[in-house]
Amino acid sequence: MRPNAFIGKAERPTDGELAAALGPAKSLWDQLVASLVDDFQLDGQEWSSYSLKAGWSLRLQRRKRNILYLIPCRGCFRAAFVLGDKALQVARQSKLPQPVVRMLAEAKRYPEGTAVRLDVAGPKDLEVILKLAKAKIEG
Repeated sequence: MRPNAFIGKAERPTDGELAAALGPAKSLWDQLVASLVDDFQLDGQEWSSYSLKAGWSLRLQRRKRNILYLIPCRGCFRAAFVLGDKALQVARQSKLPQPVVRMLAEAKRYPEGTAVRLDVAGPKDLEVILKLAKAKIEG
């Protein structure tokens, strides 16, 4: 996986810095955020960084519930979820591509849920992220 584009940055990235880091993937970022807000009524967006070594991520929430994190990388970005058992069950029934189904089966489980991280580099990747967001909300 590619490293976070904003490792070592003390202040949250500006939109210009985000566009420079993501390159052509910035339009996918914007499209995904707009779809999540419109389709799932996500009402919270907050940039956060827990250390300079980790970089920055955008947390997206619905009614103060964390749905996913978007992590900017150079030329692409990553979507990260923590899926509970119900959300995993919904995700498995949502006709995901076989590599994603395999990833869900092999993903590390934590007490708060199963951690799933997917790189987003093209439009087809957005469909998967939207299905997982829907599973998280319904689960």
